[in-house]
Amino acid sequence: MCRWIAYTGGPVYLEELLFKPKHSLIDQSLAARSGATTTNGDGFGVGWYGSGTAPGLYKGVQPAWSDDNLLDLASQIKTPMFMAHVRATTGTAVQRTNCHPFRYDNWLFQHNGAIREFKRVKRDLILAISPALFSEISGSTDSEIMFYLALTFGLRADPIGGVERMIGFIESVGKKHSVPHPLQMTLAILDGRTLYAFRYSSERNSRTLFHSADAATLRQRFPSVSHFSDDTRAVVSEPLGAIENAGEAWVEIPEASAVTISAGKVKIVGLQPHAP
Repeated sequence: MCRWIAYTGGPVYLEELLFKPKHSLIDQSLAARSGATTTNGDGFGVGWYGSGTAPGLYKGVQPAWSDDNLLDLASQIKTPMFMAHVRATTGTAVQRTNCHPFRYDNWLFQHNGAIREFKRVKRDLILAISPALFSEISGSTDSEIMFYLALTFGLRADPIGGVERMIGFIESVGKKHSVPHPLQMTLAILDGRTLYAFRYSSERNSRTLFHSADAATLRQRFPSVSHFSDDTRAVVSEPLGAIENAGEAWVEIPEASAVTISAGKVKIVGLQPHAP
């Protein structure tokens, strides 16, 4: 499947989290430890918020570890909020439009997981997307369809509710087509102010997801992060840094949960999927 990271806090250079940690996201693109696939080399993407009206995007179809431009950009781009993703395709083409994150207005979205039997249910899912949003779809992934379904079902006004209705709809369509356990997902969603993350699967056996401990705790144990601000938080598919210290720095997010992070505060609630 894939590996990803989402960050919010004081402005940092992208390289601080993408390249510098011992088990950084770029290292995970080569050697993931807790993902369904060890290598995630089917493209990558970074989305960040700067001074523009919309977030920036940089994507490529080559493996993240081999892109010199990404290394160069990561040493120059400083941002208070970003997400990044390394891809292992579940069957759709390796092309730029299929690389995460996906962007709509000020929103960014990335996904690890899959809609099972996607080809069987794809038509029903696509036809439920709002006509006003339909022309924005540019790729062929189940992930992008999930994003536009969530937007259709109210993501912009109610991010958690929009995702719950998206989950419920996909599960109802899966049931209609006799697809067992239709959905597997971890999601990160950003709007430029708040970080939202979700962990869910129809069989209640979701891919791993963690949020970072508070900055004060991290500084006590890891002097190398002393320059990060008090409101620093990250959500990751698997822990960054030395694996032997992972439990001190990273907190596992419970199954079937939604996470909201704002001003360094983490709020976790249970997901209640329902068809719209």
